[in-house]
Amino acid sequence: MAGFTALPRSLAHRRADGQDGPAAHGPTPPAEAAGGAVPPGGGQPPASPGRFVRVPDGPAAAAGSTPSPSATGTAAPTAVEPAPRAIRREPGFWERHHLAVLTAVTLLATLAGWVAERLQAPAAVSLFFYGIAYLAGGTPAAIAGLQALRQRVIDVDLLMVLAALGAAALGAWEEGAALLFLFSLSNALQAYAMDRTRQAIRALMDLAPETAHRRRPDGGLEEVAVEALAVGDRIVVRPGERIPIDGRVVGGRSSVDQAAITGESVPVAKGPGDEVFAGTMNQLGALEIEVTKPAGDTMLARIVALVQAAQEDRSRTQRVIDRIEQVYATAVVGIAALAATLPLLWGAEPQQAVYRALVLMVVASPCAVAISAPAPVLAAVANAARRGVLLKGGRYVEELAAVKVVAFDKTGTLTLGRPRVTDVVPLGDADRREVLEAAALAERLSEHPLARAVLEAAAAEGIRPHDADEVRAEPGYGVAARAGGRVTWAGNGDFARRHGADPGAAQAVVDELARQGKTVLFVGVGSRLLGCIAVQDVPRPGAREAVAALRRLGLIPVMLTGDRPEVATVIARQVGITEVRAGLLPEAKLRAVEELSRTLGPVAMVGDGVNDAPALARARVGIAMGAAGTDVALETADVVLVSDEIEKLPFVFDLARRATRTIWQNLAFALGVIAALVTWTLAGRLELALGVLGHEGSTVLAMLNGLRMLAVRPAPFGDGGPRGAEGRARAPEPAAGRTGT
Repeated sequence: MAGFTALPRSLAHRRADGQDGPAAHGPTPPAEAAGGAVPPGGGQPPASPGRFVRVPDGPAAAAGSTPSPSATGTAAPTAVEPAPRAIRREPGFWERHHLAVLTAVTLLATLAGWVAERLQAPAAVSLFFYGIAYLAGGTPAAIAGLQALRQRVIDVDLLMVLAALGAAALGAWEEGAALLFLFSLSNALQAYAMDRTRQAIRALMDLAPETAHRRRPDGGLEEVAVEALAVGDRIVVRPGERIPIDGRVVGGRSSVDQAAITGESVPVAKGPGDEVFAGTMNQLGALEIEVTKPAGDTMLARIVALVQAAQEDRSRTQRVIDRIEQVYATAVVGIAALAATLPLLWGAEPQQAVYRALVLMVVASPCAVAISAPAPVLAAVANAARRGVLLKGGRYVEELAAVKVVAFDKTGTLTLGRPRVTDVVPLGDADRREVLEAAALAERLSEHPLARAVLEAAAAEGIRPHDADEVRAEPGYGVAARAGGRVTWAGNGDFARRHGADPGAAQAVVDELARQGKTVLFVGVGSRLLGCIAVQDVPRPGAREAVAALRRLGLIPVMLTGDRPEVATVIARQVGITEVRAGLLPEAKLRAVEELSRTLGPVAMVGDGVNDAPALARARVGIAMGAAGTDVALETADVVLVSDEIEKLPFVFDLARRATRTIWQNLAFALGVIAALVTWTLAGRLELALGVLGHEGSTVLAMLNGLRMLAVRPAPFGDGGPRGAEGRARAPEPAAGRTGT
C-alpha cells in the first residue's frame, strides 16, 4: 500500500532515560520552559527559569484562529469535476458467481444424462449431456491442476480430474460426472464461505468517501477527489458525513462515531486539536479539518493493508501442512497406481482394479486436511479486525494460543498515562476552592502534565483562572505567577520554603499521600501555605476486569514498569496484579521477558510500542496499545489494539485458543474420515460416488467448523468474562515534589 511500509521493530525510546512512570528519575521542569514551546492559545512562550516575564493583558488569543465551519461552511460547494480517482474495481457477476453457475450446469447436465440413460435414449444423447457436465465441472479444476503441474506440483484439482477421466475411460460416465459435480459444489461453497472472512476488509474499504469539500484560498469550498488532497489542506465535513481523510480538527465541535476504525462503542467528542480518522462518521456539528496524512497513508488504509497481509500469512500448522501436502499428494498417485496394477498379478479383473484405484485416489486426497488450518485462522483474523484488534499475521493466532504469561507496561497501558488530581487538602482557614484557584492561576500557562491535571480539576469545578501579570518557572521546583500585587505559587517543598512557607505543617498529609504513590504539590500565596494537591495516574477503565478475565483463562499477569516501586505497587493493587517488577529500564524489561519465558512459559508483552519496543520484540507476541495515535505501534507489534480498549485482551486470547483448538479438531476429523474411507475402499465396498460424497462432505464440514470463529464474541465481564511472587522493587523514593511523568 502506498505510503506504508512494514518496518523492523523499532528500538526508539519515548524518553532518554527509558522510564515510563510519573516520577522515574528525578525532577522534570514544571513548564516546558527550556524548549520555548508556545502555550495553548498563542501568546508568549513560557518563562525562562528564575526570571519574570511580562504576560499580555486579557486572555491569550489564538493567532490565526480558524472560524467554525458552522459559520463558514454555509458557502455552497463549487461544482467542480473531481479529479480522476483510481477506483477499486468491483468483480462482475461472472467473477463472483462462475463456480456456482458451472456447478449448476454440471448438476443439470448430469441429471439429464442420467434421465436419458433411464429412458433408454440413444447412447449419444446421454454422452452429450455427460460431456457438458465434464466440461462445466472439470474445466476450472483442469486449468488449476495444469498450472500447478507446470510448477511441478501435484494438487487435489489434478487428482480429481484424473479420477473423473479414469471413470469415463471405464464407461462410468455417470459416476465421473457426479464426482465433478460434488467437487465443484465443494469448491463453490468454500469460495462463498471463505469470502465471508474478507467482508471486513471490503466493508472498511467502502467506508471512506471518494471526494471531499476542500477550502479554497478565497474561503469557498470545492469538491475534489480524496487523492487530490495534500497535507496541510483544509476540508469541511458536515453533520452526517463520513470523514474522508485523516486530519486534525481546527474548527468546530462535534461527536464522531469511530466504531468502524477503533471499535469504540460510543461516539467520541471532537474539538480543535483532536485527531480524526478517515471512514469515521461525523454526527452533530460541522468540522473544519486540516489534512495530516495523504490518502494512501491513513489509519483506514493501514488497517486494510494489515488485515490483507495477515490473511495471506500462514499459521505454523498451515505451513507444516503445506510442506507435507505435496509429498502426500504425490504418494497418493503412486499408491493409486500400485492399487491398479498389483491386483492384476493375482488375477483380478483389470476394470475392477482400476476402478478401485480411482476410488482410492479420490478418498485419500487431502482436501479436508488442507482446509483445516486456513479456515479458522482467516475467520479469527477477520473477526478480530472487525472488533478493532489487528493481527499482523495468521501465525500469531497460534502464537497467542501458546502464551502463558501476559506482561504489562504500566503507564499508558494499565493506566491512562494522564495524571489526574486525586486529593485537594486545604490547610488552616483555606478551603478547597481557594487551593484550586491558586494552583490554577500559577499553572495557567504551563504545559507540564501535572499542570494540565490541575487545570482540568479546576475546570471541572467551574474555576477559570485569572490572568497573571508575570510568571516564573523554575524547573524541578515549581511555577509562580504575580497577579494583583501578590505572588501565587505551586511546587515542591523547597519551592514552598523559598517563598517563606513552612511545608512541615503538612508533613503528616504528605507522608500519607506519598505512601499511596502520589505526587504532591504545595500551593500558596506569598508566605502563606494554602494546602496540598495530590496527583496520580489512574488505571485505565476496564483494566481490573481485563486482568481478572485473563486469570480465569489461566494466564499469569505481570507488571513490568520503569516507575517507582511505591507507585507501581499502588496501581498493581488497583488492577489486581500481584507480580510487579518496578524501576526497569528498557534493557531490564527485555531481560525480564526472557526470564519469564524461561521460568513460566511463552510471554505476550503489552505496551505502548515506543519505550517498550525491546520487550515487545523479544516476547513471543508483542501487543501494542495506542495505534490510533502513534505510528510506531503499527511498526513494532504483532497485534494492535486500535482503540486502546484493554478489556479486549481476554477476547483476543480466547479467540486464538478457540481457533487453534478448531485447527486440531479439523485435522483429527479429516484424517479420521480419510482413514475410514480408505479402509472401506480397500475392502472393496465403496463406490466412487459415495467416496466423493464422503471426501467432499468432510472438506465442507471442516471449512464450516473453522468459520465458526466469525461468530465468537467477547464475553461480557459481568458474566465473569471468558473462562478457561511479587518481584524485587527498588528502595522507596520521596513522592513529594514536582517530578516528571
